[in-house]
Amino acid sequence: MADPNSYRPAPGEIPTRPGVYRFRDQHGRVIYVGKAKNLRSRLSSYFANPAGLTPKTHAMVHTAASVEWTVVGSELEALQLEFTWIKEYNPRFNIVFRDDKSYPYLAVTMGEKYPRAQVMRGERRKDTKYFGPFYPAKAIRETLDTLLRVFPVRTCSAGVFRRAEASGRPCLLGYIDKCSAPCVGRISPEDHRELAAELCRFMGGEGTRFIRELEKQMAAAAAEMEYEQAARLRDDIAALRRVFERNAVVLAENTDADVFAVHEDELEAAVQVFYVRGGRIRGQRGWVVEKVEDFTQAEFIEHMLLQVYGEAQGDDKVPREVLIPTLPENHEHLASWLSGLRGSAVDVRVPVRGEKAALMDTVRENAEQALRLHKSRRAGDLSVRSAALQELQEALGIPVPLLRIECYDVSHVQGTNVVASMVVVEDGLPKKSDYRKFSITGDAARDDTASMYDVITRRFRRYLEDQEHTAPAISGEIGEETKATRRFAYPPALVVVDGGPPQVAAAMRALGDLGIDDVYVVGLAKRLEEVWLPDDEFPVILPRASDALYLMQRIRDEAHRFAITFHRKKRSASMISSVLDDIAGLGPAKRTALLKHFGSLKKLKAAGAEDLVQVPGIGTAMAAVLLDAFAADAADTDRAPAINMTTGEVLD
Repeated sequence: MADPNSYRPAPGEIPTRPGVYRFRDQHGRVIYVGKAKNLRSRLSSYFANPAGLTPKTHAMVHTAASVEWTVVGSELEALQLEFTWIKEYNPRFNIVFRDDKSYPYLAVTMGEKYPRAQVMRGERRKDTKYFGPFYPAKAIRETLDTLLRVFPVRTCSAGVFRRAEASGRPCLLGYIDKCSAPCVGRISPEDHRELAAELCRFMGGEGTRFIRELEKQMAAAAAEMEYEQAARLRDDIAALRRVFERNAVVLAENTDADVFAVHEDELEAAVQVFYVRGGRIRGQRGWVVEKVEDFTQAEFIEHMLLQVYGEAQGDDKVPREVLIPTLPENHEHLASWLSGLRGSAVDVRVPVRGEKAALMDTVRENAEQALRLHKSRRAGDLSVRSAALQELQEALGIPVPLLRIECYDVSHVQGTNVVASMVVVEDGLPKKSDYRKFSITGDAARDDTASMYDVITRRFRRYLEDQEHTAPAISGEIGEETKATRRFAYPPALVVVDGGPPQVAAAMRALGDLGIDDVYVVGLAKRLEEVWLPDDEFPVILPRASDALYLMQRIRDEAHRFAITFHRKKRSASMISSVLDDIAGLGPAKRTALLKHFGSLKKLKAAGAEDLVQVPGIGTAMAAVLLDAFAADAADTDRAPAINMTTGEVLD
């Protein structure tokens, strides 16, 4: 670990103006981003008495090797720049409001010719309206199923839609009147789009208006003695009211607000938010985060709002009111920033009395329960991970903490379609964003050791290249923005290869040829689960029940799974290509289209003429040629002799 005094700036070098600062580790990776009204005062607090820092901050300043800062004109500019850098660098020591699940939203794809309503998770897409989040997922699925009775918009995938369009027959939902069937022309594109817009308006808070209009239509139908129509409208009204009943009325009908509450201890904080739209609770979300600095609750809430709304834009994502338990010092700046995102005024305040204060108490109770549950679940997991990493470090005699471990595995079938995988574990947990796949060709594919040498060489050559292109950290008042650390510029403390001494020797030779001598390498052999160190005649045998061995096995199995998945995908693509290569008139573009559409050779061979013509560029004549080629290939396979795989003898 670094000594903070080794990179401490001189007091006179640090300005007293507002700004944003970054701590970097010895590899140039940004590990923490913060902002301050007075840079000199804030940065001096990190170096004055390191022993008095919180555990997380103490670890941060001893992991860092340099600090730099940028002066800005105002606190609002500092707020925005801090968020930009946290988003860009993803510093490991910053508070990041992530939970363990992706919450479901009701999404309507208004950017498509025929908008589609669906339950969607993950990243938001352009030209799509979102409503939610909802919890549990079953609630929004039931809500959508009910709404389709009144707003029968399309819910099918693009593939199902195209098949129905080609066949002229709608899907089941079209037959039971839960889809207006635009695929077969029962409704025009314009009318279907208006139907989707009405669904969005209903979900956006105009539900009462829709119910009143339907009640008027029902009364008019009854007066005209059109009793069947009146009965249908009655059932539609009942369906919309059921949707309302699923969301408790807690505030006035015109209230759109996000209600936040926080419960914290010395190390962690739990955040809960209730989404209130049209006076009803539409969804709930929660985070549990580790505290880095000794923030006051007001400072913590400022960081929370910055990240929660950092990429939100529009009145469907930023409500009219943001209710919080404590006002930050710069709440006027926050309100101005949120108003700019929404496009109209946003009120940031603390509810003191009445229904909103009562709802805040309910949200706070949820935050308390969330932190209690999180600690009970994490206590065992966190201690086991820490013990496993420490046990492994001691067993292997490695002098540095195993903060990052990379594992490599090679996969092939009799030397064909050779691939390799790299999986990454940080602090004992998989970091899937850093996983990598390698295709291996030429002489490097002749055996496992050559493949391992090739993969390690390629990975760490990129590491050296990225180190050269990453600008060094320099403390200063104002300077140009340095480039973000590249993807491969952060090396592991330990490299694990799947195999024994040959694979370990190949990895060490690759590192030696690149001049890298500060990365430790071990191999994990499958046969007896021995751990092989470089140049050691005998392996390290970890106890069968040890957490260290279990951690090694999990990493190795994950690398094997990742490599096998890539290998199967590559092999499937090559098998399809080999069958299609000899078909006259089938060029590369059409082969690619077939591969993308069907995904596997088995599905392609099972397709009929009506399925093949759905692929762009494949007409009826080419579909007939393909079917003839598949039939001939199947006949050749049937005539092929059977072989005993043990003796090699051809069987009758």
